[in-house]
Amino acid sequence: MFKLSEIKELIKLVDQTSVHELEIENEGTRLLIRKPGKTEVVNVQAAPITHTYAPAPLQIQSAAPAAQPQAVQEAAPVRPSTDHLHQIVSPMVGTFYSSPTPEASAFVKIGDRVSEKSVVCILEAMKLMNELEAEVRGEIVEILVSNGQLVEYGQPLFLVKPE
Repeated sequence: MFKLSEIKELIKLVDQTSVHELEIENEGTRLLIRKPGKTEVVNVQAAPITHTYAPAPLQIQSAAPAAQPQAVQEAAPVRPSTDHLHQIVSPMVGTFYSSPTPEASAFVKIGDRVSEKSVVCILEAMKLMNELEAEVRGEIVEILVSNGQLVEYGQPLFLVKPE
């Protein structure tokens, strides 16, 4: 049986990522979380209990006219080319932590030099803390996410100028 706190955490993770549907089976209990489409209502089911979930931010976004997101994209600042930079990307969906503990200093800062084995952050997924290594030798040019932010699989986290 799933705990309500676990269900709420999973709903929050699905809501803040590009994952559209999550189905988990545990000890005969099935949990299905699906983001709403344009006219779809999401049902979170944990047998035998059924919960209805329809997040307000997603409904607002799906109800917005198609021209509005385009206007936002046009107003976005132009970033310089990053073709020559290496991206360190997230290997999983999880929460990004820049330091080993809240009191500790960050693993890396802009301008720091890293090697292939340098730990650059921790990604928490399902209560497991996973250290992420740079896998490239170079200088940290930009940190693309903030501490405590939910990240998606393949999302760029750091830009590194390779040596």
